[in-house]
Amino acid sequence: MDVKLKRVYEAPSAEDGFRILTDRLWPRGISKEKAQLGVWEKAIAPSPELRKWFGHDPEKYEEFRKRYLEELAGNEETDHFVCLVRDHLAEGPVTLLFGAKDTEHNQAVVLKEFLAQR
Repeated sequence: MDVKLKRVYEAPSAEDGFRILTDRLWPRGISKEKAQLGVWEKAIAPSPELRKWFGHDPEKYEEFRKRYLEELAGNEETDHFVCLVRDHLAEGPVTLLFGAKDTEHNQAVVLKEFLAQR
């Protein structure tokens, strides 16, 4: 499975393949043209309540991960998202984009893990 992770602020490249923004909020200071998205899947992002609670605090990450996986299990958009990723993986790589500065503690990391288990 060729799912990659990348900050949306990093320059797009051919190796990215199909680019999916996984944030609920549009990242500040970046245009849609510069982002070069295939799709913006804001419905798959953590709920506003979970996002605010987490606040990108690495000490809360394990609990965030657990709660976010629970949200994914109950999210009616999850199956659509998994199918979208699978369809594009058949054609090449898929890159999950995120805006967070922390590249190890964010929702895209959890999503990649979730996809690998499916």
